[in-house]
Amino acid sequence: MRAVRRLTAPRPYQNSVRGRSTAHTIKVVSIPASLAAEEFRARLVRAYPELAGRERDVVIVRAPGRVNLIGEHTDYNGGFVLPFAIDMDVRLALVPTVAPRVRITRLDNGAAATIGLDPFPSKGDAWHDYIAGTAWALAEHDQPISGFDGVLHSTLPIGSGLSSSAALEVVTAWALSAPEGPAIAPLEVARIAQYAENNHVGVRCGLMDQFASACGVEGSALLFDCRSTEWRPVPLPDELSLVVIHSGVSHGHADNEYNDRRAACERVVAAIAAEDPSVTLLRDIDLDRLQSYRDRLDPVDHRRAYHVLTENQRVLDAVDALAADDHVALGELMAGSQASMRDDYAITCPEIDTLVELSVGVPGVVGSRMTGGGFGGCTISLVQHEAVDGLRQTVEREYPARTGCTPRIWSVEACVGAGSVQG
Repeated sequence: MRAVRRLTAPRPYQNSVRGRSTAHTIKVVSIPASLAAEEFRARLVRAYPELAGRERDVVIVRAPGRVNLIGEHTDYNGGFVLPFAIDMDVRLALVPTVAPRVRITRLDNGAAATIGLDPFPSKGDAWHDYIAGTAWALAEHDQPISGFDGVLHSTLPIGSGLSSSAALEVVTAWALSAPEGPAIAPLEVARIAQYAENNHVGVRCGLMDQFASACGVEGSALLFDCRSTEWRPVPLPDELSLVVIHSGVSHGHADNEYNDRRAACERVVAAIAAEDPSVTLLRDIDLDRLQSYRDRLDPVDHRRAYHVLTENQRVLDAVDALAADDHVALGELMAGSQASMRDDYAITCPEIDTLVELSVGVPGVVGSRMTGGGFGGCTISLVQHEAVDGLRQTVEREYPARTGCTPRIWSVEACVGAGSVQG
C-alpha cells in the first residue's frame, strides 16, 4: 500500500510559468485550419452586413475549455485541483464599437442577442446570460469595457463537463476589452469570470474552471491551491495520450444538485466552526478531525466532506506520481477518485460508471475517471498511444449497447490559456 503523507502544499508554488512573471501579456496562437480567419471574418460580415469593408478591424479571441485530471469539488472548499486547458475552445470574431451594447450571433444555430451595457440587463435564463454577467462583473471590478458586434463559434460541446460556460465568460472578458485584452493578469480575469457565474448566473462554482481557461500552459496540467490561489505547471507525460469521452448525458450545474453538494460541505464547516472559529473551509481540517465529528454530523454530509478531504490527498499524490512517471500509481489514484465521486459525493451516473468500467478494461489504459461537476458529461483517460484505437473501438462497440447512449471521443492536448488569435 502506498504511504499517505500529510496534506500540505507541495514545493514550490508560484504565480508564474517556469519563472516568468504573470504580468499582463497578450497570448497569441495560430488559428486552426478548420476555422480559417478569413472565413470567420466573412461570417461576421454576413451576420452584420454594415461591417463590410471593415475586415481589417476584426479581432479574433479565444478561450479554451478544460479537463480536470483529478480533484473534483475540492475547489470551492479551498482545496487542490489539477486541471489543464484543452485544444477545444470558444472563439469570438468581433469589431469593437462605441455603442453601449453587445450584438452577438451564434454560428452553430443562428441565435442572436443584443445585450445592453448601460444599464446592464438583469439575470435571465438564456445562453447569453454568461456574456451579460461577465460585462456586469467587469464593470463591478472597475475594469473598462466597450461594446462589440461579434459572432461566436465553439468546438466545446455544451453540457459536456468541459467548461464551455467558463470559456464563454473568459472569452467575453477578452472581447469586451479588445483589441489588447484585459489590462489585468489572467488570474484576475478568472476571478471576475467566476464572480459573474456566482452572482449573475447563479451557480456557486469555484475558481478552477475559469482559472484553467485563463491560465493554461501548453503541455502541462496546473496544480492550483484554491485557497491561496498559488499555482504551478505540472508537465504531463509525453508517452500518454489524453482521451476525453462524452457519455452522451448532459449535465446542468445550475440544477440544485451542484449547489446541494456545496451546502453539505458548508454545514460540516459550520458544525466544526461552532467550536473552532478558525475553521472557515473544509481545507482547514484534516481527516482525523472530520472523523472525530462523525457522530455529530448528518451521515450524508459526512460522506461529502470525506470525499473532499481524500480527494485533496489524491491530487497531491497524483502530482508526485506524474513527477515519478509512475503510471500504476496514477491509475490507482484515478480509480480512487472515481469510486469516491460515485459512492461518497454521489455525482456520477450509471452511464459514466459504465464508461469508466469499459475504459479501464482496455489494455494500455492507465486510468480513467469522470471529469467535471458530475451528473453526466465526460471521462478523462490516460492512455498509451498505441492503445487509443483499441479504447475507441471498445467504447464505440460496447457502450451504446449497454447504455443506449452514443459516445463522442476526442484525443486532446494541454494548451495555452485565453488570448487573441493570429491569422
